[in-house]
Amino acid sequence: MEIHLSSRQVLFYFLYLCTCVPMCESIHYSMPEEKKRGFLVANVLKDLKIDVRELFARKAHLVSENTKQYFELDAHSGNMFMKDKIDREALCGQTDSCILYSEIVLENPLQLHRIEVQIEDVNDNSPQFSKSQFLFEIPEQTPTNTQFPLELAQDLDKGENAVQNYTLSPNEHFRLDVQSHSDGSKYAELVLEKPLDREKDTQLLLILSAVDGGIPKRTGTAQIVIDVLDANDNFPQFSQSLYNIKIPENTLLDKLVTKIEASDKDLGSYAHITYSFSQVPGNVLRLFKLNKDTGELTIARTIDYEEKSHYEMNIRATDGGGLSAYCKVIVEVEDRNDNAPEVTISSITSPLSEDSPPDTVVALFRVTDQDSGDNGRTACTINTNLPFVLKANGNNYYQLLTQRSLDREKDSGYNITITTTDRGSPRITSTRIINVQISDVNDNPPVFQMSSYEMQLDENNIPGLLIGSVHAVDLDTEQNAKVTYSLLPGKVGDVPASSYISINSETGNLYVLRSLDYEDIKEFQATVRASDSGSPPLSSEVNVRVLIVDENDNAPFILYPLQNNTSPSNDLVPRGAEAGYLITKLVAVDRDTGQNSWLSYELLKATEPGLFTVGAQNGEVKTMRPVNKRDIFKQKLVVVVRDHGHPARSTSATLSILLVEDFSDPYMKIMEIPNGEVVEEEDRSLTMYLIICLAAISFIFLLSLVVFIGIKIQKQRKMIEDYNSTPNFPAGSNFQDNHVDSSTGPPSQAYNYEVCLAGGSLNSEFRFLRPLFPVFSVEPPNPQVNPRNSAGCPQELLSQSRENQLTSEARASVSEDSAPRSGGPGCTVNQATGAIVNSGQNDWLSYQ
Repeated sequence: MEIHLSSRQVLFYFLYLCTCVPMCESIHYSMPEEKKRGFLVANVLKDLKIDVRELFARKAHLVSENTKQYFELDAHSGNMFMKDKIDREALCGQTDSCILYSEIVLENPLQLHRIEVQIEDVNDNSPQFSKSQFLFEIPEQTPTNTQFPLELAQDLDKGENAVQNYTLSPNEHFRLDVQSHSDGSKYAELVLEKPLDREKDTQLLLILSAVDGGIPKRTGTAQIVIDVLDANDNFPQFSQSLYNIKIPENTLLDKLVTKIEASDKDLGSYAHITYSFSQVPGNVLRLFKLNKDTGELTIARTIDYEEKSHYEMNIRATDGGGLSAYCKVIVEVEDRNDNAPEVTISSITSPLSEDSPPDTVVALFRVTDQDSGDNGRTACTINTNLPFVLKANGNNYYQLLTQRSLDREKDSGYNITITTTDRGSPRITSTRIINVQISDVNDNPPVFQMSSYEMQLDENNIPGLLIGSVHAVDLDTEQNAKVTYSLLPGKVGDVPASSYISINSETGNLYVLRSLDYEDIKEFQATVRASDSGSPPLSSEVNVRVLIVDENDNAPFILYPLQNNTSPSNDLVPRGAEAGYLITKLVAVDRDTGQNSWLSYELLKATEPGLFTVGAQNGEVKTMRPVNKRDIFKQKLVVVVRDHGHPARSTSATLSILLVEDFSDPYMKIMEIPNGEVVEEEDRSLTMYLIICLAAISFIFLLSLVVFIGIKIQKQRKMIEDYNSTPNFPAGSNFQDNHVDSSTGPPSQAYNYEVCLAGGSLNSEFRFLRPLFPVFSVEPPNPQVNPRNSAGCPQELLSQSRENQLTSEARASVSEDSAPRSGGPGCTVNQATGAIVNSGQNDWLSYQ
């Protein structure tokens, strides 16, 4: 492809050198054409005034302003080599100066160095004529010194290598006159020196040689054939000597440009005129076609304004007698907007770091249009809604700059469409897409999928069990998005949290390290940190709450009545009690929670199953029917307490119930159990080991009890002897059958009872029977209970008797007012001893 640089383009280049901010002073080199690939043009280090390290570090590269890249730059050495063989004639045509423009681009900071390489011509082309033979028909009467212009020889070389001289083979009729055009090119004319004589020579053959000025010289030849004609005394005449024609570029083929007309006053064959080109370059012969008979000049090939805008040609009109006349045709080509703007990228930064500040140079490019005038003026834009902006940099150079901060997580790359439009009519638009990738920086911390995690773990778990996992996502990429997990220091109670739970640093799986008991710990918390692998690393934290799920691993526990005594306590039920009589209430608890702690009570075994019932929900033991005299004196109940877990757990409680007639009855009848009535044997399900343990515990307990009672009796013996005329029995001695008769007076001996009045019952009840133990508390009586006890004595006398007993030592020194007080019909209270005497029922009660 031939490139012709017009004065307009040279001016643009000059303005570019002056106005482009990053451009430095131009560097000039020269080299001959036709050098092979790899030819060293120059080393640019000295001219750039930098060393090899800086050249490589600043990513030096060569950008050609031409479509084809003819040179390449080695950034490691600074040498600029030939990339492809250059033919000056094919590249620049007949242009005097053939210069290739390139730019060395240095980055960080951005800097351009213009490189101008002048291609020097070598003598590699020989002069050539358009034809190998030229015919001249010259009348014999032609006067001497008549000049006949000869066709120019074409030499693609320039300067001294172009045609410098013409020579003619020796002859006696003609000589050669070599002259120069205004542009310095040589042309030759054939001059007649001696008149022709057709009768002597009808035809002459001459050799015309064109010689260039190269070393070595090259020569081109053509044969001149001169036919001597008869006399023709009139030359053809053109209607005008100069034709100025304007045609638009891209004119259709065979389109008529103009018609050349010439006339001759001769007659016959001497008046027949033919037209031909004279002294025209080869490109004119290729582009234009001349009809030799009609003189019509038409278009032979497409004419491009950008290739050449001005053509000159000489046209010769020759009559039949060989006489010729000449005229000049000048063709001006008018520009049309037939070239789209072109974008040439000089530098681009990709990938671009997402933390690049605004006004960072992303790309440098140039927009060119081969058209002229408004057809060559361009405007450049990029697509909207991008964080980039264009900045004009002079001489059609543009910088693509960042306009605002970038976010790779939002957009990892941009396809930037550069749209260029000229101002011609119609306007032509072209686009160029450049891709800019955004590189990641660590600007996003890991984010957990949940603000907090709550996990459940069954108690009595296996150590090392997976209880759940946490997961965090980092919007960055590669190492910046690689998340690792860790536990932050913390405590569960006084123990480090790390002894309870561990985490897999890669997957976020959480494992429990020990077996947990819901009854010891119901929940615990730990803090998990997720950190990425960026520099510096970013992290986030989340709270993990582990809830221990209760299992039914605890059986119900009986709080009341206690089941670990050597002999269980007895509950007293008066004979004649009605159905629904509240005997006692079992109190049980379960360490589990929820459904596992819901308790139900069930009567498993009873001496008389139809006599008692147990409340399934509240554990209250009541009579199902009235108690009669036929019922066995000592009743034994086995109550099962079950929870509602899966599987259900249970425990049992044994209750002993004594059916009594009145307050003295139980003690009287303990020794007088009717014949045939035996105490129920101990549960035979007990093993021998359990019996031995119970016996040992009972022995220790009884021994302690005897010691305590002995000490207590020793302290109170004297006081008892002063106020009680009947002998006292040692504590813990067997009861004897002593009944008191109302007619005989006071009883012969006193029986000591500890009476506990059960609250919430309609009748006073004996909760437990322990002889000779002092009473430290008495529950307040139920206002619905009869104010008289089973002995028929008012309750206030019982309270008074208790007060007298509690302050017996204080009243020992008081001798007055020792007479009994009346408590109602048949009841008296002894102020000294605190005894209540019911003369109607023969009962004697005493408090100690």
